Amino acid sequence: MKTRLLFGFLFIGLLASSCYTEVLIEDEFFEESAFSVDQVLSAHELWYVDINATNGNGEVPFLQRAFTLTFDRGTLLANNNIAGIGKNGNGFGIDVGIYNPIRGGIEINHDVDGIWILEVIPVNNRTIELFDRSSNTSYYLKGFSRNNFDYDMLFYDNIQYFLQEYDVWEKVFTSNIGALNDFDNENYLQFLSSNSGDFFKSSIDALGTNLNSLQWDFQGDYQVFDLANNPTLKTITLSYDFIGDDYFELYVINDKTIELYHPNSGTTYEFKGRGYIQYLKSEVKQSTKKRVKVKNPIMNVKRQKK
Repeated sequence: MKTRLLFGFLFIGLLASSCYTEVLIEDEFFEESAFSVDQVLSAHELWYVDINATNGNGEVPFLQRAFTLTFDRGTLLANNNIAGIGKNGNGFGIDVGIYNPIRGGIEINHDVDGIWILEVIPVNNRTIELFDRSSNTSYYLKGFSRNNFDYDMLFYDNIQYFLQEYDVWEKVFTSNIGALNDFDNENYLQFLSSNSGDFFKSSIDALGTNLNSLQWDFQGDYQVFDLANNPTLKTITLSYDFIGDDYFELYVINDKTIELYHPNSGTTYEFKGRGYIQYLKSEVKQSTKKRVKVKNPIMNVKRQKK
């Protein structure tokens, strides 16, 4: 099955291109005082971590996890969740550690991942590189103010992570309009990720069942798609053995409710997230969410929902 997601927001270039031109930085930068590094880090309120631009085979765990970082007078803030982004911490996210500017770099003491020394390299007045010499890995961060940062497009372009930020999605609405189909019986969905890819589970347990008592009846792969010539629309396929790969149009109602429109039957479903997973507030689940380079495949269909 496929899902379509409509936000109705115009793309304003939030996600930087993954192609970077090498910029030579004057050696004098590394001879400047820590205050100069602090000026670079505090030049923008929000730094978007363009995960698709990362170079290197290693990783800095908290950078893999964060969508944005803010360097606030020694306190490191991060938006690690899509749900609630733009609202948590007045848009800055949550406190995840402390930092200290040093000559040519920054020392970060992260609440979960410990101490890291990263080189800070300005690329231009909007972009910095954070380089981890121990793993020879570079992360590129693009600077914004809260006034010009498009939280909604960040939400839209990282929808696969949003689906994984709740333990369970419970069906709360099925439209009267639409033909009967096998998906009518699915009352719970769970979206998960592993080293081998994304997968989902589904259950036909009665609505109102305690989440800890759910019996998962099926497990299969799912895939989020972009649509050609429609930047504000996503679809999702759910791979069932008994009904094959069908698709839904996916709409986000709010940061805890999604709508799945099934074009083949004309049925609309709404699911509400249960069991919100706030990263860094639930350390047991830290390893379950790390961003990776993603380029969604294109689905050549037209939006069906009027």
